[in-house]
Amino acid sequence: MSPNKRLKVGQGQISGYISIFLSILALLGIFCFRYPEQLTTPEFREIYTEEVVEMMMTVGMITSFFFAVLSLILSKRIKWALIGTSIAAVAIILGAFTVEGRSVEKTNWHFGLDWMILDLLLMTAIFIPLELFFPKNKSQTKFHEEWRTDLMYFVISHLFIQFFGIVTQKPAVLFFGWIGLEQLHLWVQGLPFIAALFLAFFTTDLFQYWAHRFFHTRVYLWRFHSIHHSTKSMDWLAGSRTHFMDIFFTRAMTFIPLYIFGFSTTVFNVYIIFIAIHAVLIHANTRVNFGPLKYIFTTPQYHHWHHCEDPKYYGHNFASIFPFIDWMFGTYYLPGKKWPAGTGVHEAQYPKGFVRQSVYPFTKSPFDTDLNMDERSDR
Repeated sequence: MSPNKRLKVGQGQISGYISIFLSILALLGIFCFRYPEQLTTPEFREIYTEEVVEMMMTVGMITSFFFAVLSLILSKRIKWALIGTSIAAVAIILGAFTVEGRSVEKTNWHFGLDWMILDLLLMTAIFIPLELFFPKNKSQTKFHEEWRTDLMYFVISHLFIQFFGIVTQKPAVLFFGWIGLEQLHLWVQGLPFIAALFLAFFTTDLFQYWAHRFFHTRVYLWRFHSIHHSTKSMDWLAGSRTHFMDIFFTRAMTFIPLYIFGFSTTVFNVYIIFIAIHAVLIHANTRVNFGPLKYIFTTPQYHHWHHCEDPKYYGHNFASIFPFIDWMFGTYYLPGKKWPAGTGVHEAQYPKGFVRQSVYPFTKSPFDTDLNMDERSDR
């Protein structure tokens, strides 16, 4: 498929890909049922029930067959329908309609396959239709040149959720664990829900702002963060392209206020859900401008300017949630309804692929020129 050819409704490809996608998720879901100690996340097992997941599995399989038939009718080509039904058939043989949940024993380690499946299902349900019907870049296909690389980042970050979670919490526990914070926690947890939620949003975004800005203004750190900026095809998967060293530092910084203030479980969960969806939204390929809300919360247009490939616009829009934080520190930039002409790093020979990009920051970097431009814009 040409990287500049977008999928069109009514030609059978979209329904075919939906069939394949759902059958793959169902197949992966079976492994979660069979090996829950190793492949599921304890925190998320408390949120969903086995009955709900069993129902989702059944609905997913039926829907997969439906879209396979629809693809065959619309395109009159058997390829996509055959792939979808073949994977679904394997899932059925392995027990897609008969598998049942069981009690799960506690283990010292696990992969977050269940989290990956559920989050991938939710994100695609929200953002693929949004990008399909309201695209900013109308010529950009879902299967652009580097979509596999971005999907790999998505998969890795979700599968290793336990590892990333433990490592990023360590700095907060190490530096602040000895301080008696019980009274502060009680006070924060006694705040009205909206006030506590705003405090969580503001403090984490403030810490994230300076961590983000620090990565842009230090040569060695920029080598890692430039991985995130290397994408030229901004879409809902682009936000996942983040080097593991970048993840460690940035998430550790945002976890500090969460640990210090000790927000309630409800506030914490709402924050996690919001930031998971919002982080995907601001990278999405959508022209939706959100009206006056774009001055309150960061939007795709706002964050796309942060990813602008033109060096003269470097050093702006570091905030993740609140644009007024950039305004406070002189890095705000939102020129009306105008969008950047392109995104990416000002470097034609940037390495492609997950493995090469993971190794690249540890080698000699060609990005010192880009950083110096960024520093001049940042002053």
